[in-house]
Amino acid sequence: MTALTGRERVDGPAESDAAAGRRRSRNVNRREAVAGYLFISPWLIGFGVFTLGAMIYSLVISFSYYNLAKNTVRPAGLDNYRAMFDDPKVAHSLENTLFYAVMAVPLEICFALLLALLLNWVGRGAGFFRTLYYLPKMTPAVATASIFFLLLNGNTGAINKGLALIGIEGPQWLVDPAWVKPSIVLMTLWGVSGTMVIFLAALKNVPKELYEVASLDGAGTIRKFVTITVPMISSAIFFSVIVLTIAALQVFDQAYLLFWRDQTNASPESSLFYGVYLFQQAFRQFDFGFAAAMAWLLFVLIMFITAIQVRFGNRFVYYEGDR
Repeated sequence: MTALTGRERVDGPAESDAAAGRRRSRNVNRREAVAGYLFISPWLIGFGVFTLGAMIYSLVISFSYYNLAKNTVRPAGLDNYRAMFDDPKVAHSLENTLFYAVMAVPLEICFALLLALLLNWVGRGAGFFRTLYYLPKMTPAVATASIFFLLLNGNTGAINKGLALIGIEGPQWLVDPAWVKPSIVLMTLWGVSGTMVIFLAALKNVPKELYEVASLDGAGTIRKFVTITVPMISSAIFFSVIVLTIAALQVFDQAYLLFWRDQTNASPESSLFYGVYLFQQAFRQFDFGFAAAMAWLLFVLIMFITAIQVRFGNRFVYYEGDR
């Protein structure tokens, strides 16, 4: 029998111990992965059945004449998509939605950032004000619409009465086509507290040393805000812009509750948003095939706009750990 050398006697057990350690590590990782998938399995099942499954089904019926009232389905090919591009109300509602998004998103960002800065500045009692500012987010949409329907009344509304006290004649918010979309924007700003919380958390993570160094260099409040605050919370701003843009392109509650819930034709065309017209086609005309085609057009549009925002906006964002 050949005798083992000293090196072989040392390396053999060491290699076997290392292999056993790797096997134990793989087993631990496997168990952790299984546990993780088990924990998120309710969400995965819900997403697969109620979101992904519904999306696939809507894509299928977008190529059919599907009338819910008559419960009839027959193939349509691309007719729904052709009819969608030939329908002037589709283009008009999409134009109203894009105009609203361009108006609402910057105002939401600015207003939420202003509230976050105020809360970050307040020391004592900040918890009370955080709760107070977040309460509108908890208010049901129907209640909010009812309040703003009274506030925005051109004749007896509190907003116009307040403007009259300083010598300004208020507009007919809910009647004048030029002021319909600004009235919906005002209602949207009422629930901006969710974005405010994101900005407040980002402001809390800005290192205080940066402000101290800037003060030693003679920087003022505005200079600190532009050169320190905005760059350091740019990731939160970028995230909020994307989320708010997606929400603005899907706006429905505000316009529907203020102008279209009574099912009359007296509502101004400037309040006809894409989501409202899609709802009318699906649940008033019962043309689910046409409504599904509209939904997929909106999905493609949102994906396109989001891709542009990520492509061109990501370069201006600072992420922690970047050089």
